Amino acid sequence: MGKAIVVTSGKGGVGKTTSTAAIGAALAQRGDKVVVVDFDVGLRNLDLVMGAERRVVYDLINVIHGEAKLAQALIRDKRVETLYLLPASQTRDKDKLTPEGVEQVITALKKNFDWVICDSPAGIERGPTLAMRHADIAIVVTNPEISSVRDSDRIIGLLDAKTVKAENGERVEKHLLLTRYDPSRAEAGDMLQVDDVLEILSIPLLGIIPESTDVLRASNLGTPVTLADRNSETARAYYEAARRLTGETVPVTIPTDKRGFFGKFFGRKAA
Repeated sequence: MGKAIVVTSGKGGVGKTTSTAAIGAALAQRGDKVVVVDFDVGLRNLDLVMGAERRVVYDLINVIHGEAKLAQALIRDKRVETLYLLPASQTRDKDKLTPEGVEQVITALKKNFDWVICDSPAGIERGPTLAMRHADIAIVVTNPEISSVRDSDRIIGLLDAKTVKAENGERVEKHLLLTRYDPSRAEAGDMLQVDDVLEILSIPLLGIIPESTDVLRASNLGTPVTLADRNSETARAYYEAARRLTGETVPVTIPTDKRGFFGKFFGRKAA
């Protein structure tokens, strides 16, 4: 039985979809069987980042409502054979997501994949809560801005209250992914320092993704950043995050400048 991961945040535009695609592709390149699932009904973007927008025939809503079989809706990646996409509907309403339907789909996917990575819409409404409901693991994506951090704190509270694990007296394994980190701006006081974010959210750090044009360039090409240029600073940060997710001990380092050198080793225990 595979594990379900929700990639979530309270605030939009922090990099959930980019991170879902990047980590999914990184895990698949290890040989693991991975499916990335778009829960952003009506506003899907994961198909674009995965370069599969012209291959979408059926979607998550079609499967939930019995209009297509799960196998018909899954899109196999052309670059990594163990990587799949289950797209969201672009034209249906998010209210078409049902708790029973989501449970059936996630259960079926966990039987056939090592990792089921759910790209959650932002916020705390129906879509996000259904995306996180069956999660074994949560990646909370946060920018080093106070509004983003505050919204993430709310999401952490929901993970402890609104998931199946929480209702059964268990805890969802939670990790922090700090994105768009710019060390020069942090040093100048224009954004929060890593320690500040960790002190507020108090969950293990999965990784620090530096601010970089690599992300925009890869998205425009329809390629996960970990496939676009494996040696870029951003790709390396995502690869290391994926390794930590599998339980490997990989020291977390804090970027010290935009040229890509990494500075002091981060003393806290990684996720």
